[in-house]
Amino acid sequence: MSKVKVLIVDDSSLVRQMLSDMLDSDPFIEVVGTASDPYDAREKVKTLRPDVLTLDIEMPRMDGVTFLKNLMRLHPMPVVMVSTLTEKGADITFEALDLGAVDFVTKPKIDLEHTFEAYSLEIRRKVKIAAKVSKEQLVRQYERYVQNLNSKPAFKPNLAAKADRVPDKLNVDAIIPSKPVPKSFGKTHQVIALGASTGGTEAIKEVLMRLPENTPPIVITQHIPAAFSLPFANRMDTIAAMRVVQAEDGQEILPGWVYIAPGDRHLLVEKQGAKYICRLNDGPPVNRHKPSVDVMFRSVLQTVGTNAIGVILTGMGADGAQGLKELREIGVHTVAQDEKTSVVWGMPGEATKIGAAEEVMPLDKVAEKILSWVK
Repeated sequence: MSKVKVLIVDDSSLVRQMLSDMLDSDPFIEVVGTASDPYDAREKVKTLRPDVLTLDIEMPRMDGVTFLKNLMRLHPMPVVMVSTLTEKGADITFEALDLGAVDFVTKPKIDLEHTFEAYSLEIRRKVKIAAKVSKEQLVRQYERYVQNLNSKPAFKPNLAAKADRVPDKLNVDAIIPSKPVPKSFGKTHQVIALGASTGGTEAIKEVLMRLPENTPPIVITQHIPAAFSLPFANRMDTIAAMRVVQAEDGQEILPGWVYIAPGDRHLLVEKQGAKYICRLNDGPPVNRHKPSVDVMFRSVLQTVGTNAIGVILTGMGADGAQGLKELREIGVHTVAQDEKTSVVWGMPGEATKIGAAEEVMPLDKVAEKILSWVK
C-alpha cells in the first residue's frame, strides 16, 4: 500500500503542527506539506499533488467553504474538514459536506493530554478512508449540490403547516438482549428505520427530500458528534416535507415525522399502549458507536416487527448490518445503498454480503423503493 499524501490547510501554526504529528505517526500516511491559508494551499495543491486535504473552516482572507467550492469545481479531490464544535461550525460543516467534503473532524483541543491517541486514531482513519473516494464520486456529489441549488425538492416543505402539527466491542445484546419475536404485530402503523455513517448526512438528505409529508414515521441513527446532531436535525427540517427533530426521551412517534438520534445516546423504539415512543439509552457504545444502528434496528425488530422497513446507507464499518439481517429474517422489507453511490461501502456492503438487504440500489432510487413498500 502506497502512502496517502496529505496537505494540511490551517491558519494556526500550532494546529498544523499537531495534525502533522498525528498523521505522520501512521506508516501509511505522509504529510507532504502545510498551508496557512487557501491561497497558499492553491499553489501547493498544484506542486505537491496531495491525495487528501485537511481543511480548516474558519481562516482569514478566504474561508474554507469558499475554497472548497473552487476546489470541487476546478480540481476535485478528497477533503476532510476540520470543524469547531459550535452551532455555526456545524452549519458550515454541513455545507462543506453538501459540496463534496468526504468527512470532518472537530478542531483538536490545545490540551490533548487525555484524548490525543483517540483523536489521532480518528483523523488518521478518516484520511485513509477519504483517499479511497474516487474523483467520479466527488464530481457526482458536487453536481448534486449545483442541481439542488437550481431546483426544488420533489415535495416542497410547508414550514408553517409543519410547525402546527401535533407533536467498544460490545454487541447489541449489551443494550437489548435477543428474545423470540412474535409472529404477528397487529395492524399498527409502519415505522421506517434508517442507519448511516460516513457520508450519511448527505445521503439522508437525498432520501428525505424525495419523501412526501404523509410518509410513515422515520427513526434515524447517524454516527455524528453530540454537538452536531441537533443542528443536523434542524438542517434536515428546512429541506424535508416531513417534520424533522432530534429525538427526545418519551416523545411520541407520529406519521409525517422524522426522529434523529442524539449524537451521544442510543435511539430505541418502545411501544406504549397503542402508540410508539422514542426511548433514549445512555448505555455503552455498541460496535464502537453510540448511537448504534444495530441497537436501533434490534429495538424496531422487537417492537415494530413486520410493520417496519429497514434502510442502511453509506458508512464505514459494519454497524447495522446484523440488525438489518434480523429484520429481513422476519419478513421486513430492507434496502441498502449500492457501492457506486456510497462514499464508503462499509455498512451497506457488509449488509449486502451477509444477505441482509432485499434490495441494493443507487441512492436516488431509495426513497422510491421505500414508498413502494408503504402500506
